[in-house]
Amino acid sequence: MMSDLPRYFYRIRENGAAVFEIDTENRERRLDMNQIAVANWKNGEIKPHGQHVLTEEQRTEIEGWIERRRALLARREIDDIHRAIDHMNLTAQWVQARATPEELDEVTDALLLAMHDLRTILVRRKAERLAEAPAQARPLGSGRGEGEG
Repeated sequence: MMSDLPRYFYRIRENGAAVFEIDTENRERRLDMNQIAVANWKNGEIKPHGQHVLTEEQRTEIEGWIERRRALLARREIDDIHRAIDHMNLTAQWVQARATPEELDEVTDALLLAMHDLRTILVRRKAERLAEAPAQARPLGSGRGEGEG
């Protein structure tokens, strides 16, 4: 049913969306989508489209979309990282059990460089977090004490 449609439609673009207001209340009883703005979720900028003047309600709706979009993309990003961990494990299993010497020649250097780069960044960021954490908040054995080495 046409009345069940949302009032706004967001056509996703690289860093945001073209925002359309949906109109079903016209003489022809057809679905019209009128672009009213362009929203950028990265910088929060909302630009009216053409000569359209955004109402406070429209601006509030678009700002809410930007917040929801940022939250969705953040959830997707961390989910992608968890998938990358799975892929790394599957890659290790493939290397151990099925990879041919030719396949290994094709991917070994690129994998080693990518893993070295990732490891370097992870170690540096972990060291930064440990340095910023108060000494009493550090887990036991996380620092170098006497007799360790």
